[in-house]
Amino acid sequence: MQNVLSRRISANLLVFTVALLLATVGNFNFWSNFVHAVGGFSLARLPVLAGSFAIVVLLFYALLTPFSFRFVVKPALIAFLLTASASAWFINQYGVVIDKAIIQSIFETDTREATELLNWHMVLFVAVTGGLPSLLVARAKLQYPQGVRGIAQRAGIFAGALALAALLLVLLFKTLAPAVREHRELRYLLTPTNAVQALNGYLRNRWSTPVPLQEIGRDATKGSRWAGQTRRTVTVIVVGETARAANFSLNGYARETNPRLAHEDGLINFAKVESCGTATAVSVPCVFSAMTRERYDDNKAKHQEGLLDVLKHAGFRVHWRDNNSGCKGVCDRVEFVDVSNPSTGSRNCAGDECYDQDLLEGLPNLIRQSTKDLVIVLHQKGSHGPAYAHRYPAGFGRFGPVCNSSEFETCTRDSIVAAYDNTILYTDSFLADTIDLLRKTASESGVDTSMLYFSDHGESLGEGNMYLHGAPYLFAPSEQTHVPMMLWMSDGFSQRFRIDRSCLQARADQPLSHDNVFHSVLGMLNVETAVLNPKLDLFHACVRN
Repeated sequence: MQNVLSRRISANLLVFTVALLLATVGNFNFWSNFVHAVGGFSLARLPVLAGSFAIVVLLFYALLTPFSFRFVVKPALIAFLLTASASAWFINQYGVVIDKAIIQSIFETDTREATELLNWHMVLFVAVTGGLPSLLVARAKLQYPQGVRGIAQRAGIFAGALALAALLLVLLFKTLAPAVREHRELRYLLTPTNAVQALNGYLRNRWSTPVPLQEIGRDATKGSRWAGQTRRTVTVIVVGETARAANFSLNGYARETNPRLAHEDGLINFAKVESCGTATAVSVPCVFSAMTRERYDDNKAKHQEGLLDVLKHAGFRVHWRDNNSGCKGVCDRVEFVDVSNPSTGSRNCAGDECYDQDLLEGLPNLIRQSTKDLVIVLHQKGSHGPAYAHRYPAGFGRFGPVCNSSEFETCTRDSIVAAYDNTILYTDSFLADTIDLLRKTASESGVDTSMLYFSDHGESLGEGNMYLHGAPYLFAPSEQTHVPMMLWMSDGFSQRFRIDRSCLQARADQPLSHDNVFHSVLGMLNVETAVLNPKLDLFHACVRN
């Protein structure tokens, strides 16, 4: 690259140099995983490894060659270098992979969450591996092949690079095919193609032709168990954030992270629940839709009514309170309150963080003043990383020492886990406070109350050197997909709807998933509609005649 500054060079040579740089500096993690996928490093595998490296360089060279025109080549190469560098940082630092869900999360997260991922180590890494090469590219004096001859030359390079890459692929196919087939995560690790493909997929969904909203459940009505009832009902659905089931002591975790919930009478803990996705932007729309995980389509979900709409059709007042980065379109047609803004001066906020306790402020008044049956959704900040230590007030720092930074390389794994466990301890307290509020409200206001809690997805805490979440579901670890779920009902609620608690308790250890939530909420509230699937309704077999 030094020659770039001293003399004119061919634009094609610069493109090849950048292709070589992208294949090396930006892809250490990819090559590490690739070597493991083909059986490790040895002299016998050297031809396969060298050939594979050549394939990647040739593919990058071919894909970058169409940009080798005046006024285009420099901005394009700089964009690819910086994208590859930033992607490599997140892959190396947190063990995440770059796919459409990650890009969606980046665009749909709030500013405070996004800034937690930015730090001086990242700036330095991107400056050295992306910024410095970009500076050299910007200062390069280039010669461009002109006219028809130039176009033919570029076409020849493009076709020749692809042909040579294809030839090498055929020669190495016997070794590469099973490795790639068994390790599909590799395509999410190769930068910058992973980021480009993910961005393309996200933008195609975002800018697709508008589709009219599809109505569902317009036939919803309250069933026979509502007949003759005069008491109102209040159901609170708590959507947890990044809470993994493995770190709940209710599920056998060694640390006592659920000291209050463990002593809640009538609480039913469902121990084997799988999430619909590994990121909020996927799981939240999915869990509130009528689609199962296998049939879930993000674009379809955006243009189709969901659980909250069906409840409205049945006559419920639906209210969403958010301490996160929004409801991802789920609450667009119901009441919405954002409590995440510290500028409100709430006593539950500190610095730029509002704790989940703020979700409960004013809730008793809302319940008392409502004249209709209520369904209230509380969307937690929960255990959102990487700044776990910011998710809970000082009084909940029971486990330690904790990692107080979002820069995991400065912390031990034990301190990261300790900070995370404190977030679960705080969630335990928040859920117990929610139950206490509902129990007190049931007594004082004469309403029947219930609470359903589930997390949107889990979290990796260093297992397999993977952190955070967002892995493609196909090979996501169980830490990201195994989530907590629990149910509490007042005596009046279970009696009113003739729900057999012992029957539900017997199902607590059965395999369940987010697929059950849509239909179980309708079943629990005795909402009759054609979109309810009894096979996915937890309560269907647990209602006494």
